[in-house]
Amino acid sequence: MNAAHFHLFVNHLPIIGLWIGILVLIAGLLFKKTDVKLTAYGLFIFSAISSIFAFLSGERAVEVVKEIAGISETLIHTHEEYAELFFILILILGALSLVAFVTELKKLKYAKYILILTLILALATGVLAKYVATSGGEIRHTEIRNDAKMIPLHNNDD
Repeated sequence: MNAAHFHLFVNHLPIIGLWIGILVLIAGLLFKKTDVKLTAYGLFIFSAISSIFAFLSGERAVEVVKEIAGISETLIHTHEEYAELFFILILILGALSLVAFVTELKKLKYAKYILILTLILALATGVLAKYVATSGGEIRHTEIRNDAKMIPLHNNDD
């Protein structure tokens, strides 16, 4: 497994974990279940930790991908910019989730406010995750780029 392959493997973990965590947190909020909320916070913490591996493997992946013909420096740079912001936000989300976990466990009166703040930050980070994922995919997947040409799959001349 080379550096680009490793990056592709680990970069899905923080994004998928984040969105599963958002859904779990909403369920915990709606059903007022402490265990469900704690699970969501754990997912956010996991996502923050896994983002470290995704972020750090990115630079090594660039070195592999730059050797491939037709790779755009502009697309790589765009992905790096989104990834840096995502990394900062998900680390903040992980730290806030740790605080939320403790306040929920101790049943502190302001736990609900921290839950709401965590959910808002998670949703904002989730929106940014779309741009990180799309910009990363565009580096090698020309079919998802805005400039992709529509090519018919079938010849209808039959």
